[in-house]
Amino acid sequence: MFGPIVLVVIWQFASAIGWLSPKILAAPSTAVVTGFDMLRSGTLLDHLAASAGRAYLGLLIGTVTGVALALIAGLSVVGEAAIDGLVQIKRAIPTLALIPLGIIWLGIGDAMKVALIATSVFIPVYINTHAGLRSIDARYVELARSVGLTRLEFLHRVVLPGALPGFLTGLRLAVTTCWTALVVLEQINTTNGIGYLMNRARDYGQTDVMVVGLAVYAILGLASDTAVRMVERRALVYRRVLGA
Repeated sequence: MFGPIVLVVIWQFASAIGWLSPKILAAPSTAVVTGFDMLRSGTLLDHLAASAGRAYLGLLIGTVTGVALALIAGLSVVGEAAIDGLVQIKRAIPTLALIPLGIIWLGIGDAMKVALIATSVFIPVYINTHAGLRSIDARYVELARSVGLTRLEFLHRVVLPGALPGFLTGLRLAVTTCWTALVVLEQINTTNGIGYLMNRARDYGQTDVMVVGLAVYAILGLASDTAVRMVERRALVYRRVLGA
């Protein structure tokens, strides 16, 4: 945290002595005051709820899609041939490049935004879950066969625990990806949300509101990542016990 604190101190100092004009970038202290005013009035919370709804709905859809595709590709030769190549092609195409098609197919409302967030999210979930499946020790697979586990028991006792570390790594990337995608998507025809606030603030030259918006995006992204890391520590506690 030392680096960010030093940056904020320099930023505040430059603003205080006039090196940094508020027309270019508001001082941190000004942004803090503005943020508290917006909280007290309820404005910030209303727009935050709209943004969170879009981000987390896209995250949910993308995560479910990524896990489902990873299981199909990871457990079947046919699934691997049919799915993995398509996912790698999508991985090479920036999600933002899909915005024009998204608008044509789904319009400029929330459906398009949620769909493109989900498209961004499922890539890291798929890749890391698929890698986790591929890294399962073959000895466990042979053991499962030798003891006669059913297909469902095999999935429950071998596949899911083996894929869990990769899935959680992908989820950590996904929870920040959903917010970074939302930053851009909320600039497109929105009437609520943090992006809408920032767009309106740009029109009026309110750099303090823009800083508040960026801070909210950053805080929510970091908070989401922290939450997943806490789940990861609890879910993978056996790795510390075994010295892994």
